[in-house]
Formats: sequence, structure tokens, C-alpha cells
Amino acid sequence: MPTGRTNFSKNVGIQAFDKAHWAAVSVQGLARDRLDQASHEADSLPAVSTRAGRWVCICLNPAGLNDIIMTIETNSIPEPEIIFTHESDLDGFVSGILLKYLARKLFNKDVALKAYHYGAWENFEIRHKQAWISDLSFEARFDRRGWMIVDHHSYTHNPVAATMVHDAGKSAGMLAYELCKAHGIQSEALDRIAHYNNVSDLFLKDDPEFEVSTDYASIIKVYGFWPIYSILEGRLENLLDHPLLRIVSLKREIENPIGFEWSSRNIIEISPQVALVKTTIGNVNLIIDRMLDERTTPHQVLMTLGRRNNGPMTVSLRSRNGEALPVARMLQGGGHPNACGASLPKIIHHQNDAVEFLRNTLNPPVEETQPMDVDDLFKAIDS
Repeated sequence: MPTGRTNFSKNVGIQAFDKAHWAAVSVQGLARDRLDQASHEADSLPAVSTRAGRWVCICLNPAGLNDIIMTIETNSIPEPEIIFTHESDLDGFVSGILLKYLARKLFNKDVALKAYHYGAWENFEIRHKQAWISDLSFEARFDRRGWMIVDHHSYTHNPVAATMVHDAGKSAGMLAYELCKAHGIQSEALDRIAHYNNVSDLFLKDDPEFEVSTDYASIIKVYGFWPIYSILEGRLENLLDHPLLRIVSLKREIENPIGFEWSSRNIIEISPQVALVKTTIGNVNLIIDRMLDERTTPHQVLMTLGRRNNGPMTVSLRSRNGEALPVARMLQGGGHPNACGASLPKIIHHQNDAVEFLRNTLNPPVEETQPMDVDDLFKAIDS
């Protein structure tokens, strides 16, 4: 069983894991008290479920309990015909390419990568018997033998047949990289890129490298998934310290303050809870984040409009205390509690149409009850 720490993995047996409790089948050279102490770390581990009869292996580095390495038996990972990932951001980009690396290592073949935006993904027609999915929310229709999902979004259907690697506290890219490291795929360049992606996708503002991390994320936002994939020739390592970082960094420094001032004066109320923020230039995520921090508007959920090439208009939603996700679900979208999105109906092409649709959808009409006539009241009582 290949792992990222072969010198220790030889002494660690297969372990069952169900998030709250886990027990070693065989552990050599690990003191019983250290094993008991390690069991308290279970809540910080990724939730991993596999189809019946498969086990998950948790490898503990004896150098420290904080370094917990997750691996899955090679023969429990299904061989994919294709890899699906999220097209809209850096996390889908990083996780998708890393899973291609993993498939090449495990199965010695170059697996095709297909990227989707949320709107197109909702209408995706399943045609493959075995596939991997990264950074796209798990749904019941993907609960199939031969399918593996690597994701961190919330989900409601508990997998029965599919293999799932999930941790809401890590980006999909980080989960994919942990799988790669467990099978010997690791480098300093990949370490840094996985870290930048994790910080930007989880919006870890307290991280000292937050700004440069958002610059890496902006490369995909500004230039697009496939153009950057082509420029890098499919090699994720080529993204590190790329010259385009200088451009997006300069854009952030100059455009964000201008964009923030303009957007603060152009806010459209959709409902008492939700406002649509018009944008012009700058990093929209950072501008909206600043507006939420400074409480530029009393609305709890701020949304922005966008468009994917010639596709439907989209909305991106942000909040502070989980209010955004329920709103996104009302629009048939999804994502994280405070960062999510949705696609609007294809018939909507202009902002005014979008505002009307959003107001109608998020402010459902209240049925008015007519006052009952006195005679009808007595009839109701008699009946």
C-alpha cells in the first residue's frame, strides 16, 4: 500500500473510520496512550466513506499527532474514465489537475479532464460507468459504484455506493493533494500552490499569505480555466511565481479601491435581507468582503451578477453567518454557507430582467385572506 510516508506506513494497519470514532486493526510501535490521544483528533480528519467492504487507512506520523496523513488503499480507488471538476475557480483547477496526476500514477494513463460551471453541471447527463469528481457538490445521482467524489461542499445525501473524500474545513485542492502525497506525488512547488489555493478558497484572511493567495485565484478568474491550462501545458507546477501574478497584483492594488467606492454607491435592494451590488472593476470577492466587514449596507447577503462567456447570467452570493447558502438554494444553486452561487434562467439577458426575477423569487407573494362575512362566520361555527 503506497503512502506518503513509507517508512512508517509499514507499521500501520488498516483502520475503520466513521468521523467520530476510529480504531486500529493493527498498530505496531505506537504506544496505546498515543493511540487513545490520537482518537481525539478524529473530528479534524476528512470524512471518508467507501462502498461496502472497503476500508480506509489512516496513517499517523509518530513524529507528531498534528501530522495526520490520510490514504486510501490503492485497490479501493476506482479507475476513472474521466475526471470532472469545477470550471469557475482556482480550487477546481488545482484539484482537477492533481487528480489527473493521481490517475496517471495509479493507473498509468492520461485521463481526460472536463470542467463545468454550476449551471451546466446541474443539467449534466451521466454517460460514464466510472468517474472522479472534484469541487462540485455531491448529489444522489452520483452515488454510483466506480465513482469517487473529492469535495468540501455541504451535501444532504449520504453516499452508499460511491467513494467519497470530504472535509468542509479543507479545499478540494488540498484534499486532492493529500491523496497525491499519500501515493508519492509531492514537490515543494505543489506544496506552495496547494497552500495558496487552500487559503484563497477558504478565504483565510488571517493567513500571512492571504493577498498573494487571492492573486493566484484571480489568475483563473481573470483569464479563464482553459486558457491558463493551455499556457501551463497542463503542468500545475508551472503556475508557481508565474509572470501573470504581477499583473493581477497590480490590478488589485489599483482597481480594488476604485471598484469599492463605486460599488458602495450602486446597491440595489432585492429583499430586506438581500442586496445586489453592481460592480465595475477590481476583485469582486475582495470588494464584497470589505463591504460586509464595513457594513456598507444593512443587508446580510450581498450578491453580484456575472456571465459565463455566452452562457446564462449567474449570481454570486456572500454573507458572514451562513445566510447566503439558503438564498442560493432558493435560486437552484449551491456552494458554501457564506460563499455560493447560482445560474439564472436562460431567458434572462439583462440586469433589469435579473433584478425583477430575483425580487419575484426571493419575495414570494403573500396570499391575502379576505375578512369573513358575519353570516359566513356563524355558518362556520354551526358546521
